Amino acid sequence: MKEHLEDSLLECTMQDLLRYDDYNNDGHLTLHEFYTAFQVVQLSLAEDQRVSVSTVTVGLSTVLSCAIQGTLRPPIIWKRNGIILNFLDLEDINDFGDDGSLYITKVTTIHMGNYSCHAYGYEELCQTHVLQVNVPPVILVYPETQAQEPGVSASLHCHADGIPNPKILWLKNGMDLQPSKQLSLIANGSELHIGSVRYEDTGAYTCIAKNEVGVDEDISSLFVEDSARKTLANILWREEGLSVGNMFYVFSDEGITVLQPSECEIRRHIKRTERIMASYEEMCPKSEGVSPEHCVWSSAVSVRDKYIYVTQPFQKRLLVIDTQAQNVVQMVETDPFPVKLLYDKSHDQVWVLSWGSMQKSHPTLQVIPQASVGEVHHTLRTPFQRVDDFFIPPTNLIITHIRFGFVFLKSEPAVHKIDLETFHRVKTISLKNYSCVPISMAYTHLTGFYFIQCRSQSRDPSSAQPQLLIDSVTDTVIGPNLNITGQPYVSPDGRYIITPDQQCGKVRVQTVSFQGVLGLSRELDTSFIVSDLVFQPSFTKSNQYSVVAASGSGTDLLISDLATGHSEVLRSLKEPLSHHTWPWGGPNRVVVSSGLFGLYLVTPSAESLFVLNGKLNTPHCEVSDIKRGNTVVWVGEV
Repeated sequence: MKEHLEDSLLECTMQDLLRYDDYNNDGHLTLHEFYTAFQVVQLSLAEDQRVSVSTVTVGLSTVLSCAIQGTLRPPIIWKRNGIILNFLDLEDINDFGDDGSLYITKVTTIHMGNYSCHAYGYEELCQTHVLQVNVPPVILVYPETQAQEPGVSASLHCHADGIPNPKILWLKNGMDLQPSKQLSLIANGSELHIGSVRYEDTGAYTCIAKNEVGVDEDISSLFVEDSARKTLANILWREEGLSVGNMFYVFSDEGITVLQPSECEIRRHIKRTERIMASYEEMCPKSEGVSPEHCVWSSAVSVRDKYIYVTQPFQKRLLVIDTQAQNVVQMVETDPFPVKLLYDKSHDQVWVLSWGSMQKSHPTLQVIPQASVGEVHHTLRTPFQRVDDFFIPPTNLIITHIRFGFVFLKSEPAVHKIDLETFHRVKTISLKNYSCVPISMAYTHLTGFYFIQCRSQSRDPSSAQPQLLIDSVTDTVIGPNLNITGQPYVSPDGRYIITPDQQCGKVRVQTVSFQGVLGLSRELDTSFIVSDLVFQPSFTKSNQYSVVAASGSGTDLLISDLATGHSEVLRSLKEPLSHHTWPWGGPNRVVVSSGLFGLYLVTPSAESLFVLNGKLNTPHCEVSDIKRGNTVVWVGEV
């Protein structure tokens, strides 16, 4: 009335408000009815609901409900790592339904992490959902069977993965096992050690791993008998456990050396003049531009411990070695200059990157299907041209199948996601906004982060670019991984991301928690530039790792326990290959570990090979007269 509104409101009065907005017709306007009349949005979120923690078991579905309440609440917007989920066509995440909830079907470990919800247009009022994904234990025992003579020691190993960390206990012939002077449990029960075995120690030892969502078990059998009474179990164990499995295959100038590490014994030497079965060609024939005559190798992979595939760049081919017969059984023609192999366990295929020439003029990507099947193998060409490199995430005990890989094209600021079954491009993720040309990738299945090492589009070698993070749930670039630069390496269980910095000699250690939080835990000072890096399971704590890093220019090797932070440097491991004598990309000094239960590591120098004892952190032996043995593969029983 004061402002003479009746003139402009066409005689609209308070009675009209009562008439039209008194929804319950009680002659009064409630506060809610009054706010509705004037489209006033009132939102609230209880203080104790600002952060909500949910735990779900892998494989199940879950619903995240937004607790923001209020009059005329606008549509709910969900985000993960700052990326809006509502409008993405994701096969496993939906926001259907009127209640604004987020539905995740068939939860996997990549879904763990933070999800936020807010009402559209009201971002300042926001709820965070922390999703932890629990995984029942999966275990592996080693050895499955062993035969020992009385008086020697015996170890039975049990590796268990799961979320939360599983607890391990042992039974003997179904009865509880009590530690004693004679029998000890090491590394939280992941190793059962018998100091001096007696006949009565013969039995079936069951390892049981439990966490709050499940249990798994397996049996490791021990037979104690004197050498005069060799049983079938003893004979089988001796033949399988010692002669065929648990060997390093070293590819050097003179051919192939099969090395049994514990005795430092060369089990077989395949000379470069030996003939390939079926074709009768020499293993390392004379080739133009290579003098004096020697074998040239660049990359090798173990295929289900049955075969080894190894590239011969100058011969336009790769060789297939049968690890049972310890012979070269086949050659497979490839495009010129095959330099990198990778075994895709999920689809049993070997991927081959060829350069076309030493100048990388016509790079191509080929695939050998059914790689572990004993038949004549051949390559299939993929549709990708100008390939600079490719990446396929590894499998582990928990993640046994991988659907997608990535291809990088020359000088292009993007990664191309490919279906590993059909070889087709699924999508292209642009890195243009960050001026990042990808050099290498790593992946953790916890939260599903990809870590990308970048070089600048300017090609200025001094301008190292920060790593980029890609969220595999949304296939979106989240942004830089702090200011960390260098090639990322991820531990087999996905919990540690290690990045050696090529500029300053520091190694940065990041961890991923079971709530999906990525954090920087520490820096290691190596005082050298790292050539190669490998993880070895800890001998003192279950579900932990040590990291072993070799210098690319000096004689040093760093061993650091990631659980305790304790580090030591082994020196005097002789000079590595110089960079110009190793032109195939990748490390000029490799470090190769002996699998999940192995004690030993191998690292070559220019003229010899060092075997290291990873448990004692000491050199074990040096094998001389192995020149340029920088292609090494472990063939193990597990």
